[in-house]
Amino acid sequence: MTGPSTARQQVCILGSTGSVGANTLDVIARHPQRYQVFALTAHRRVDDLEGQCLRFQPRYAVMSDEPAAASLRARLRSAGSPTEVLGGVDALTEIAAHPDVDTVMAAIVGAAGLAPCLAAARAGKRLLLANKEALVVGGGFFMQAVRAGGAQLLPIDSEHSAIFQCLPEDPATWRERIERIILTASGGPFRDRDPASLCDVTPEQACAHPNWVMGRKISVDSATMMNKALEVIEARWLFSLEPEDIEVVIHPQSIVHSMVVCRDRSVLAQLGTPDMRVPIAFGLAYPERIESGAAHLDFTRLSGLTFEALDRRRFPGLQLAWDTLRAAAGSTAVLNAANEEAVAAFLAGTIRFDQIHTVNARTLDEVVPGADAAGSLEALLELDAGARRRARDFVKGLAA
Repeated sequence: MTGPSTARQQVCILGSTGSVGANTLDVIARHPQRYQVFALTAHRRVDDLEGQCLRFQPRYAVMSDEPAAASLRARLRSAGSPTEVLGGVDALTEIAAHPDVDTVMAAIVGAAGLAPCLAAARAGKRLLLANKEALVVGGGFFMQAVRAGGAQLLPIDSEHSAIFQCLPEDPATWRERIERIILTASGGPFRDRDPASLCDVTPEQACAHPNWVMGRKISVDSATMMNKALEVIEARWLFSLEPEDIEVVIHPQSIVHSMVVCRDRSVLAQLGTPDMRVPIAFGLAYPERIESGAAHLDFTRLSGLTFEALDRRRFPGLQLAWDTLRAAAGSTAVLNAANEEAVAAFLAGTIRFDQIHTVNARTLDEVVPGADAAGSLEALLELDAGARRRARDFVKGLAA
């Protein structure tokens, strides 16, 4: 796979049919003179990827599911599209490391995004990280790949982008300036609900986020606050912090996206409308600023900005972030694997909403990583697979 370079930034979007991928394409469409879509990838959503390919005419399209790739290939050929379609998970890593790619938007949900993220890091790409699981699963191993490859890692999660925007450009000065960081959380759809009633939550209720439009898995994670637990783990690695240097507070309005507490006790915050196009535009253009398409923040129409302490009875899973960060290396990968299986079971109607935490906690109790569990991609994937098997056993037991 070779081809001529252009003056425009060549962008590969891993997971282009999800909400982050679609928002990335929206920002790119606003700046055709700056960005060109080099490759788009998806798993099985042939209809969505076909529409994106016909509009943006990428050089490559990748579907990790081989039959889906064959279907897309036939459709695009029939439409006269010049886009070359590749299939299989190996094609994801190949395209993420392609020599003509400048920027990789990593928006694949879950541990499936780890391998292509590693490939992009090792190839020295500008890596826009929306896939928090790459750090939750990969941890120090992933960060070592970023350093070895000379990649530029820019966070896209709104909270981590906010922290990054509040920090000086030189990472070497971060530790001497930061006392701690505060990640804000909306509290999701069940912030005021009686914890005893959470056993009756339906998938539709859990996916109805009050502020953000997201995929179903991430929406459920937001409702359980596991999304915030994963963000705590991600922040530990992104900003080289100790677990105790990371705090979470409830901020229902989702206007203050996160805060940095400096050594002199000054607090720096990044504010904006709850629109993922803002951190996406920041990552694409960094260190410049470009139009994102988001609405202006009108302070005169804000009724107030409020902050609340966490209710750990309602969100017991959040504590698992600090627990796994202090446990054996690889424990965060176990937590992520268990949670992916538990959320899938809940969305399928197999277990109750409140049993997601039960599956996660039991899996962590029984799957203890070995000394070399986080030393290679193969070891991490083996640990991930083992944790998933055990989590599925717990799901079967709860469903019986």
